[in-house]
Amino acid sequence: MFNLMSRKPVEMVAPENALPGRDQPIPTAKTHFVYDRPLTLDVPEGMEVAVFGMGCFWGVERMFWTLDGVWLTMVGYGAGYTPNPTYEEVCTGRTGHNELVRVVYDPAVISYDELLRVFWEGHDPTQGMRQGNDRGTQYRSGVYYVNDAQKAAAEASKDAFAPRLGAAGYGPVTTEIAEAGEFYMAEDYHQQYLAKNPNGYCGIGGTGVSCPIGTGA
Repeated sequence: MFNLMSRKPVEMVAPENALPGRDQPIPTAKTHFVYDRPLTLDVPEGMEVAVFGMGCFWGVERMFWTLDGVWLTMVGYGAGYTPNPTYEEVCTGRTGHNELVRVVYDPAVISYDELLRVFWEGHDPTQGMRQGNDRGTQYRSGVYYVNDAQKAAAEASKDAFAPRLGAAGYGPVTTEIAEAGEFYMAEDYHQQYLAKNPNGYCGIGGTGVSCPIGTGA
C-alpha cells in the first residue's frame, strides 16, 4: 500500500520457509478511533464475527465501520503461518498472511449475507494475488468463515456472483474461502487508518457488478 505497483511475491510461501515470528502479540491500539470502544478480540454476547480479505486493509475497514449493525472493526493478519507478525514481515511475502479486517456485528441488525454483499461488491475478486495496484499474497481476496453456516453462505454467494462477473467480462473468481484461523492484530497506526488520515491512500475499488446476496433477490 505504501509503494504502488510493488513487486512483492505472488506465490504463497511454503510453511517450512515462513518467518519464525514471535511468542507475544505486537503492540497495537487500545481503543477504536471511530467507535471509542475497547479494541479487543472479545465478542459481546449476542454479537458475531466475520473476517474478510479484500486488498489493502485501510480502505476495507472503512467500508465496514460505516455500516449499521457493526459493533467493532479491526485490521490484522491471518491465513498464514508466522505467529504475531509485523507489517514489515507480512510485506516480505514470507509469512503467508493476508491483510484482514475482522468485523464484530449484531446479526439482529445486519446479516452475514449483507456483509458478504459488501465484500463482493467492494473489490474485484478476480485478480488473484493482487488488488488494483497492490500486488502480493497479502492482498488476495478471501472469506474466512468461523462456522459451517458462514462457509455455506460464502460458497453460495460466490456461486451466485461469479456468473454475473463473467457476464460483465471479468475472469474466474479467485477468492479464497477458508476457515478462520488465528487473527493477529496489526500495529496501532494501521487501525482505523483512514479515519486518522482522511486523505490517505485507498487502493480498493469494486467492479460495479451487483451481487444478489443480501438483497432479497
